[in-house]
This record gives sequence, structure tokens and C-alpha cells, in this order.
Amino acid sequence: MSIYDKLAELNITLPAVAVPAAAYVPFVQTGNLVFLSGHIAKKDGKVWVGQFGKNISTEEGKLAARAIAIDLLGTLHAAVGDLNRVKRIVKLMSLVNSTGDFTEQHLVTNGASELIGQVFGAEKGAHARSAFGVAQIPMGACVEIELIAELA
Repeated sequence: MSIYDKLAELNITLPAVAVPAAAYVPFVQTGNLVFLSGHIAKKDGKVWVGQFGKNISTEEGKLAARAIAIDLLGTLHAAVGDLNRVKRIVKLMSLVNSTGDFTEQHLVTNGASELIGQVFGAEKGAHARSAFGVAQIPMGACVEIELIAELA
């Protein structure tokens, strides 16, 4: 089954690449690696604002992280032209807007990791990962995630 068949099965339509909000590019390829800039959570086309431990739940965060993963896949598709060229998802780095006593950043980030695993399968989709709690993310977003992929 191709990546696109899997996306269709999951009822996922890849979005267009978002216009950068500052002085950076959405992706950079060097050799066989593609680095995607951080993508922030959006809900209904607007920044998904919130701070974990204050006004957003871990379960909502998983949905936000999943939504980011879909946006990341759209950018990755734009970067490489064909997601079937992806040999492996190498790493995700997740920044979770949270209070000092919130400790479930890893569970929030699972929303993205689980979707990546579903789309790319156990071998290609298994990735290294970091999940950090941070005091704030641009525009008040609840989560920001970046991705590194290896191409065949």
C-alpha cells in the first residue's frame, strides 16, 4: 500500500505549505535529509492557542499534535514531490506550551508520533523524538513540532 493509499484510508487530505510567519523557509534539503521548520497547531484555520496545565487538556493536545503532523506531511510532500520517496522519518521535536508543573509533554506529542507511524508504518515511521515543555510558543500556540526525514 502506498503512502497516499494510507492517507486516503485515514481520510487525510494534505494541506498546502503554510507561508512562513518570519524570516525562514518551510524546509531545507541537504543530501538525503529534509529538515522541516516548526509547524504550530491550528484549529479551524486559526492558531490553536492554549497552555497545558492551565487551559488545555492532554487529550486536546494530542489532537493538536496530530493536526500538526498532517500539516508537516503536506510540507514534506511539497519538499520532496512524492512521499513514497521517504526512506524514514528520522526525528520529531515537539515544543509544548505548558506551565511549570505540567509533565505530560510526551503524551501530547504522541498525537503526532502515532499518526506518523500509521502513515509510514512501523519501520519507516518509527522515529527518535524530543518533547519539551516551554513557557510560550509564537502567537500563543499550544504546540509546535518540527520533523527530519531521510529520502531514499
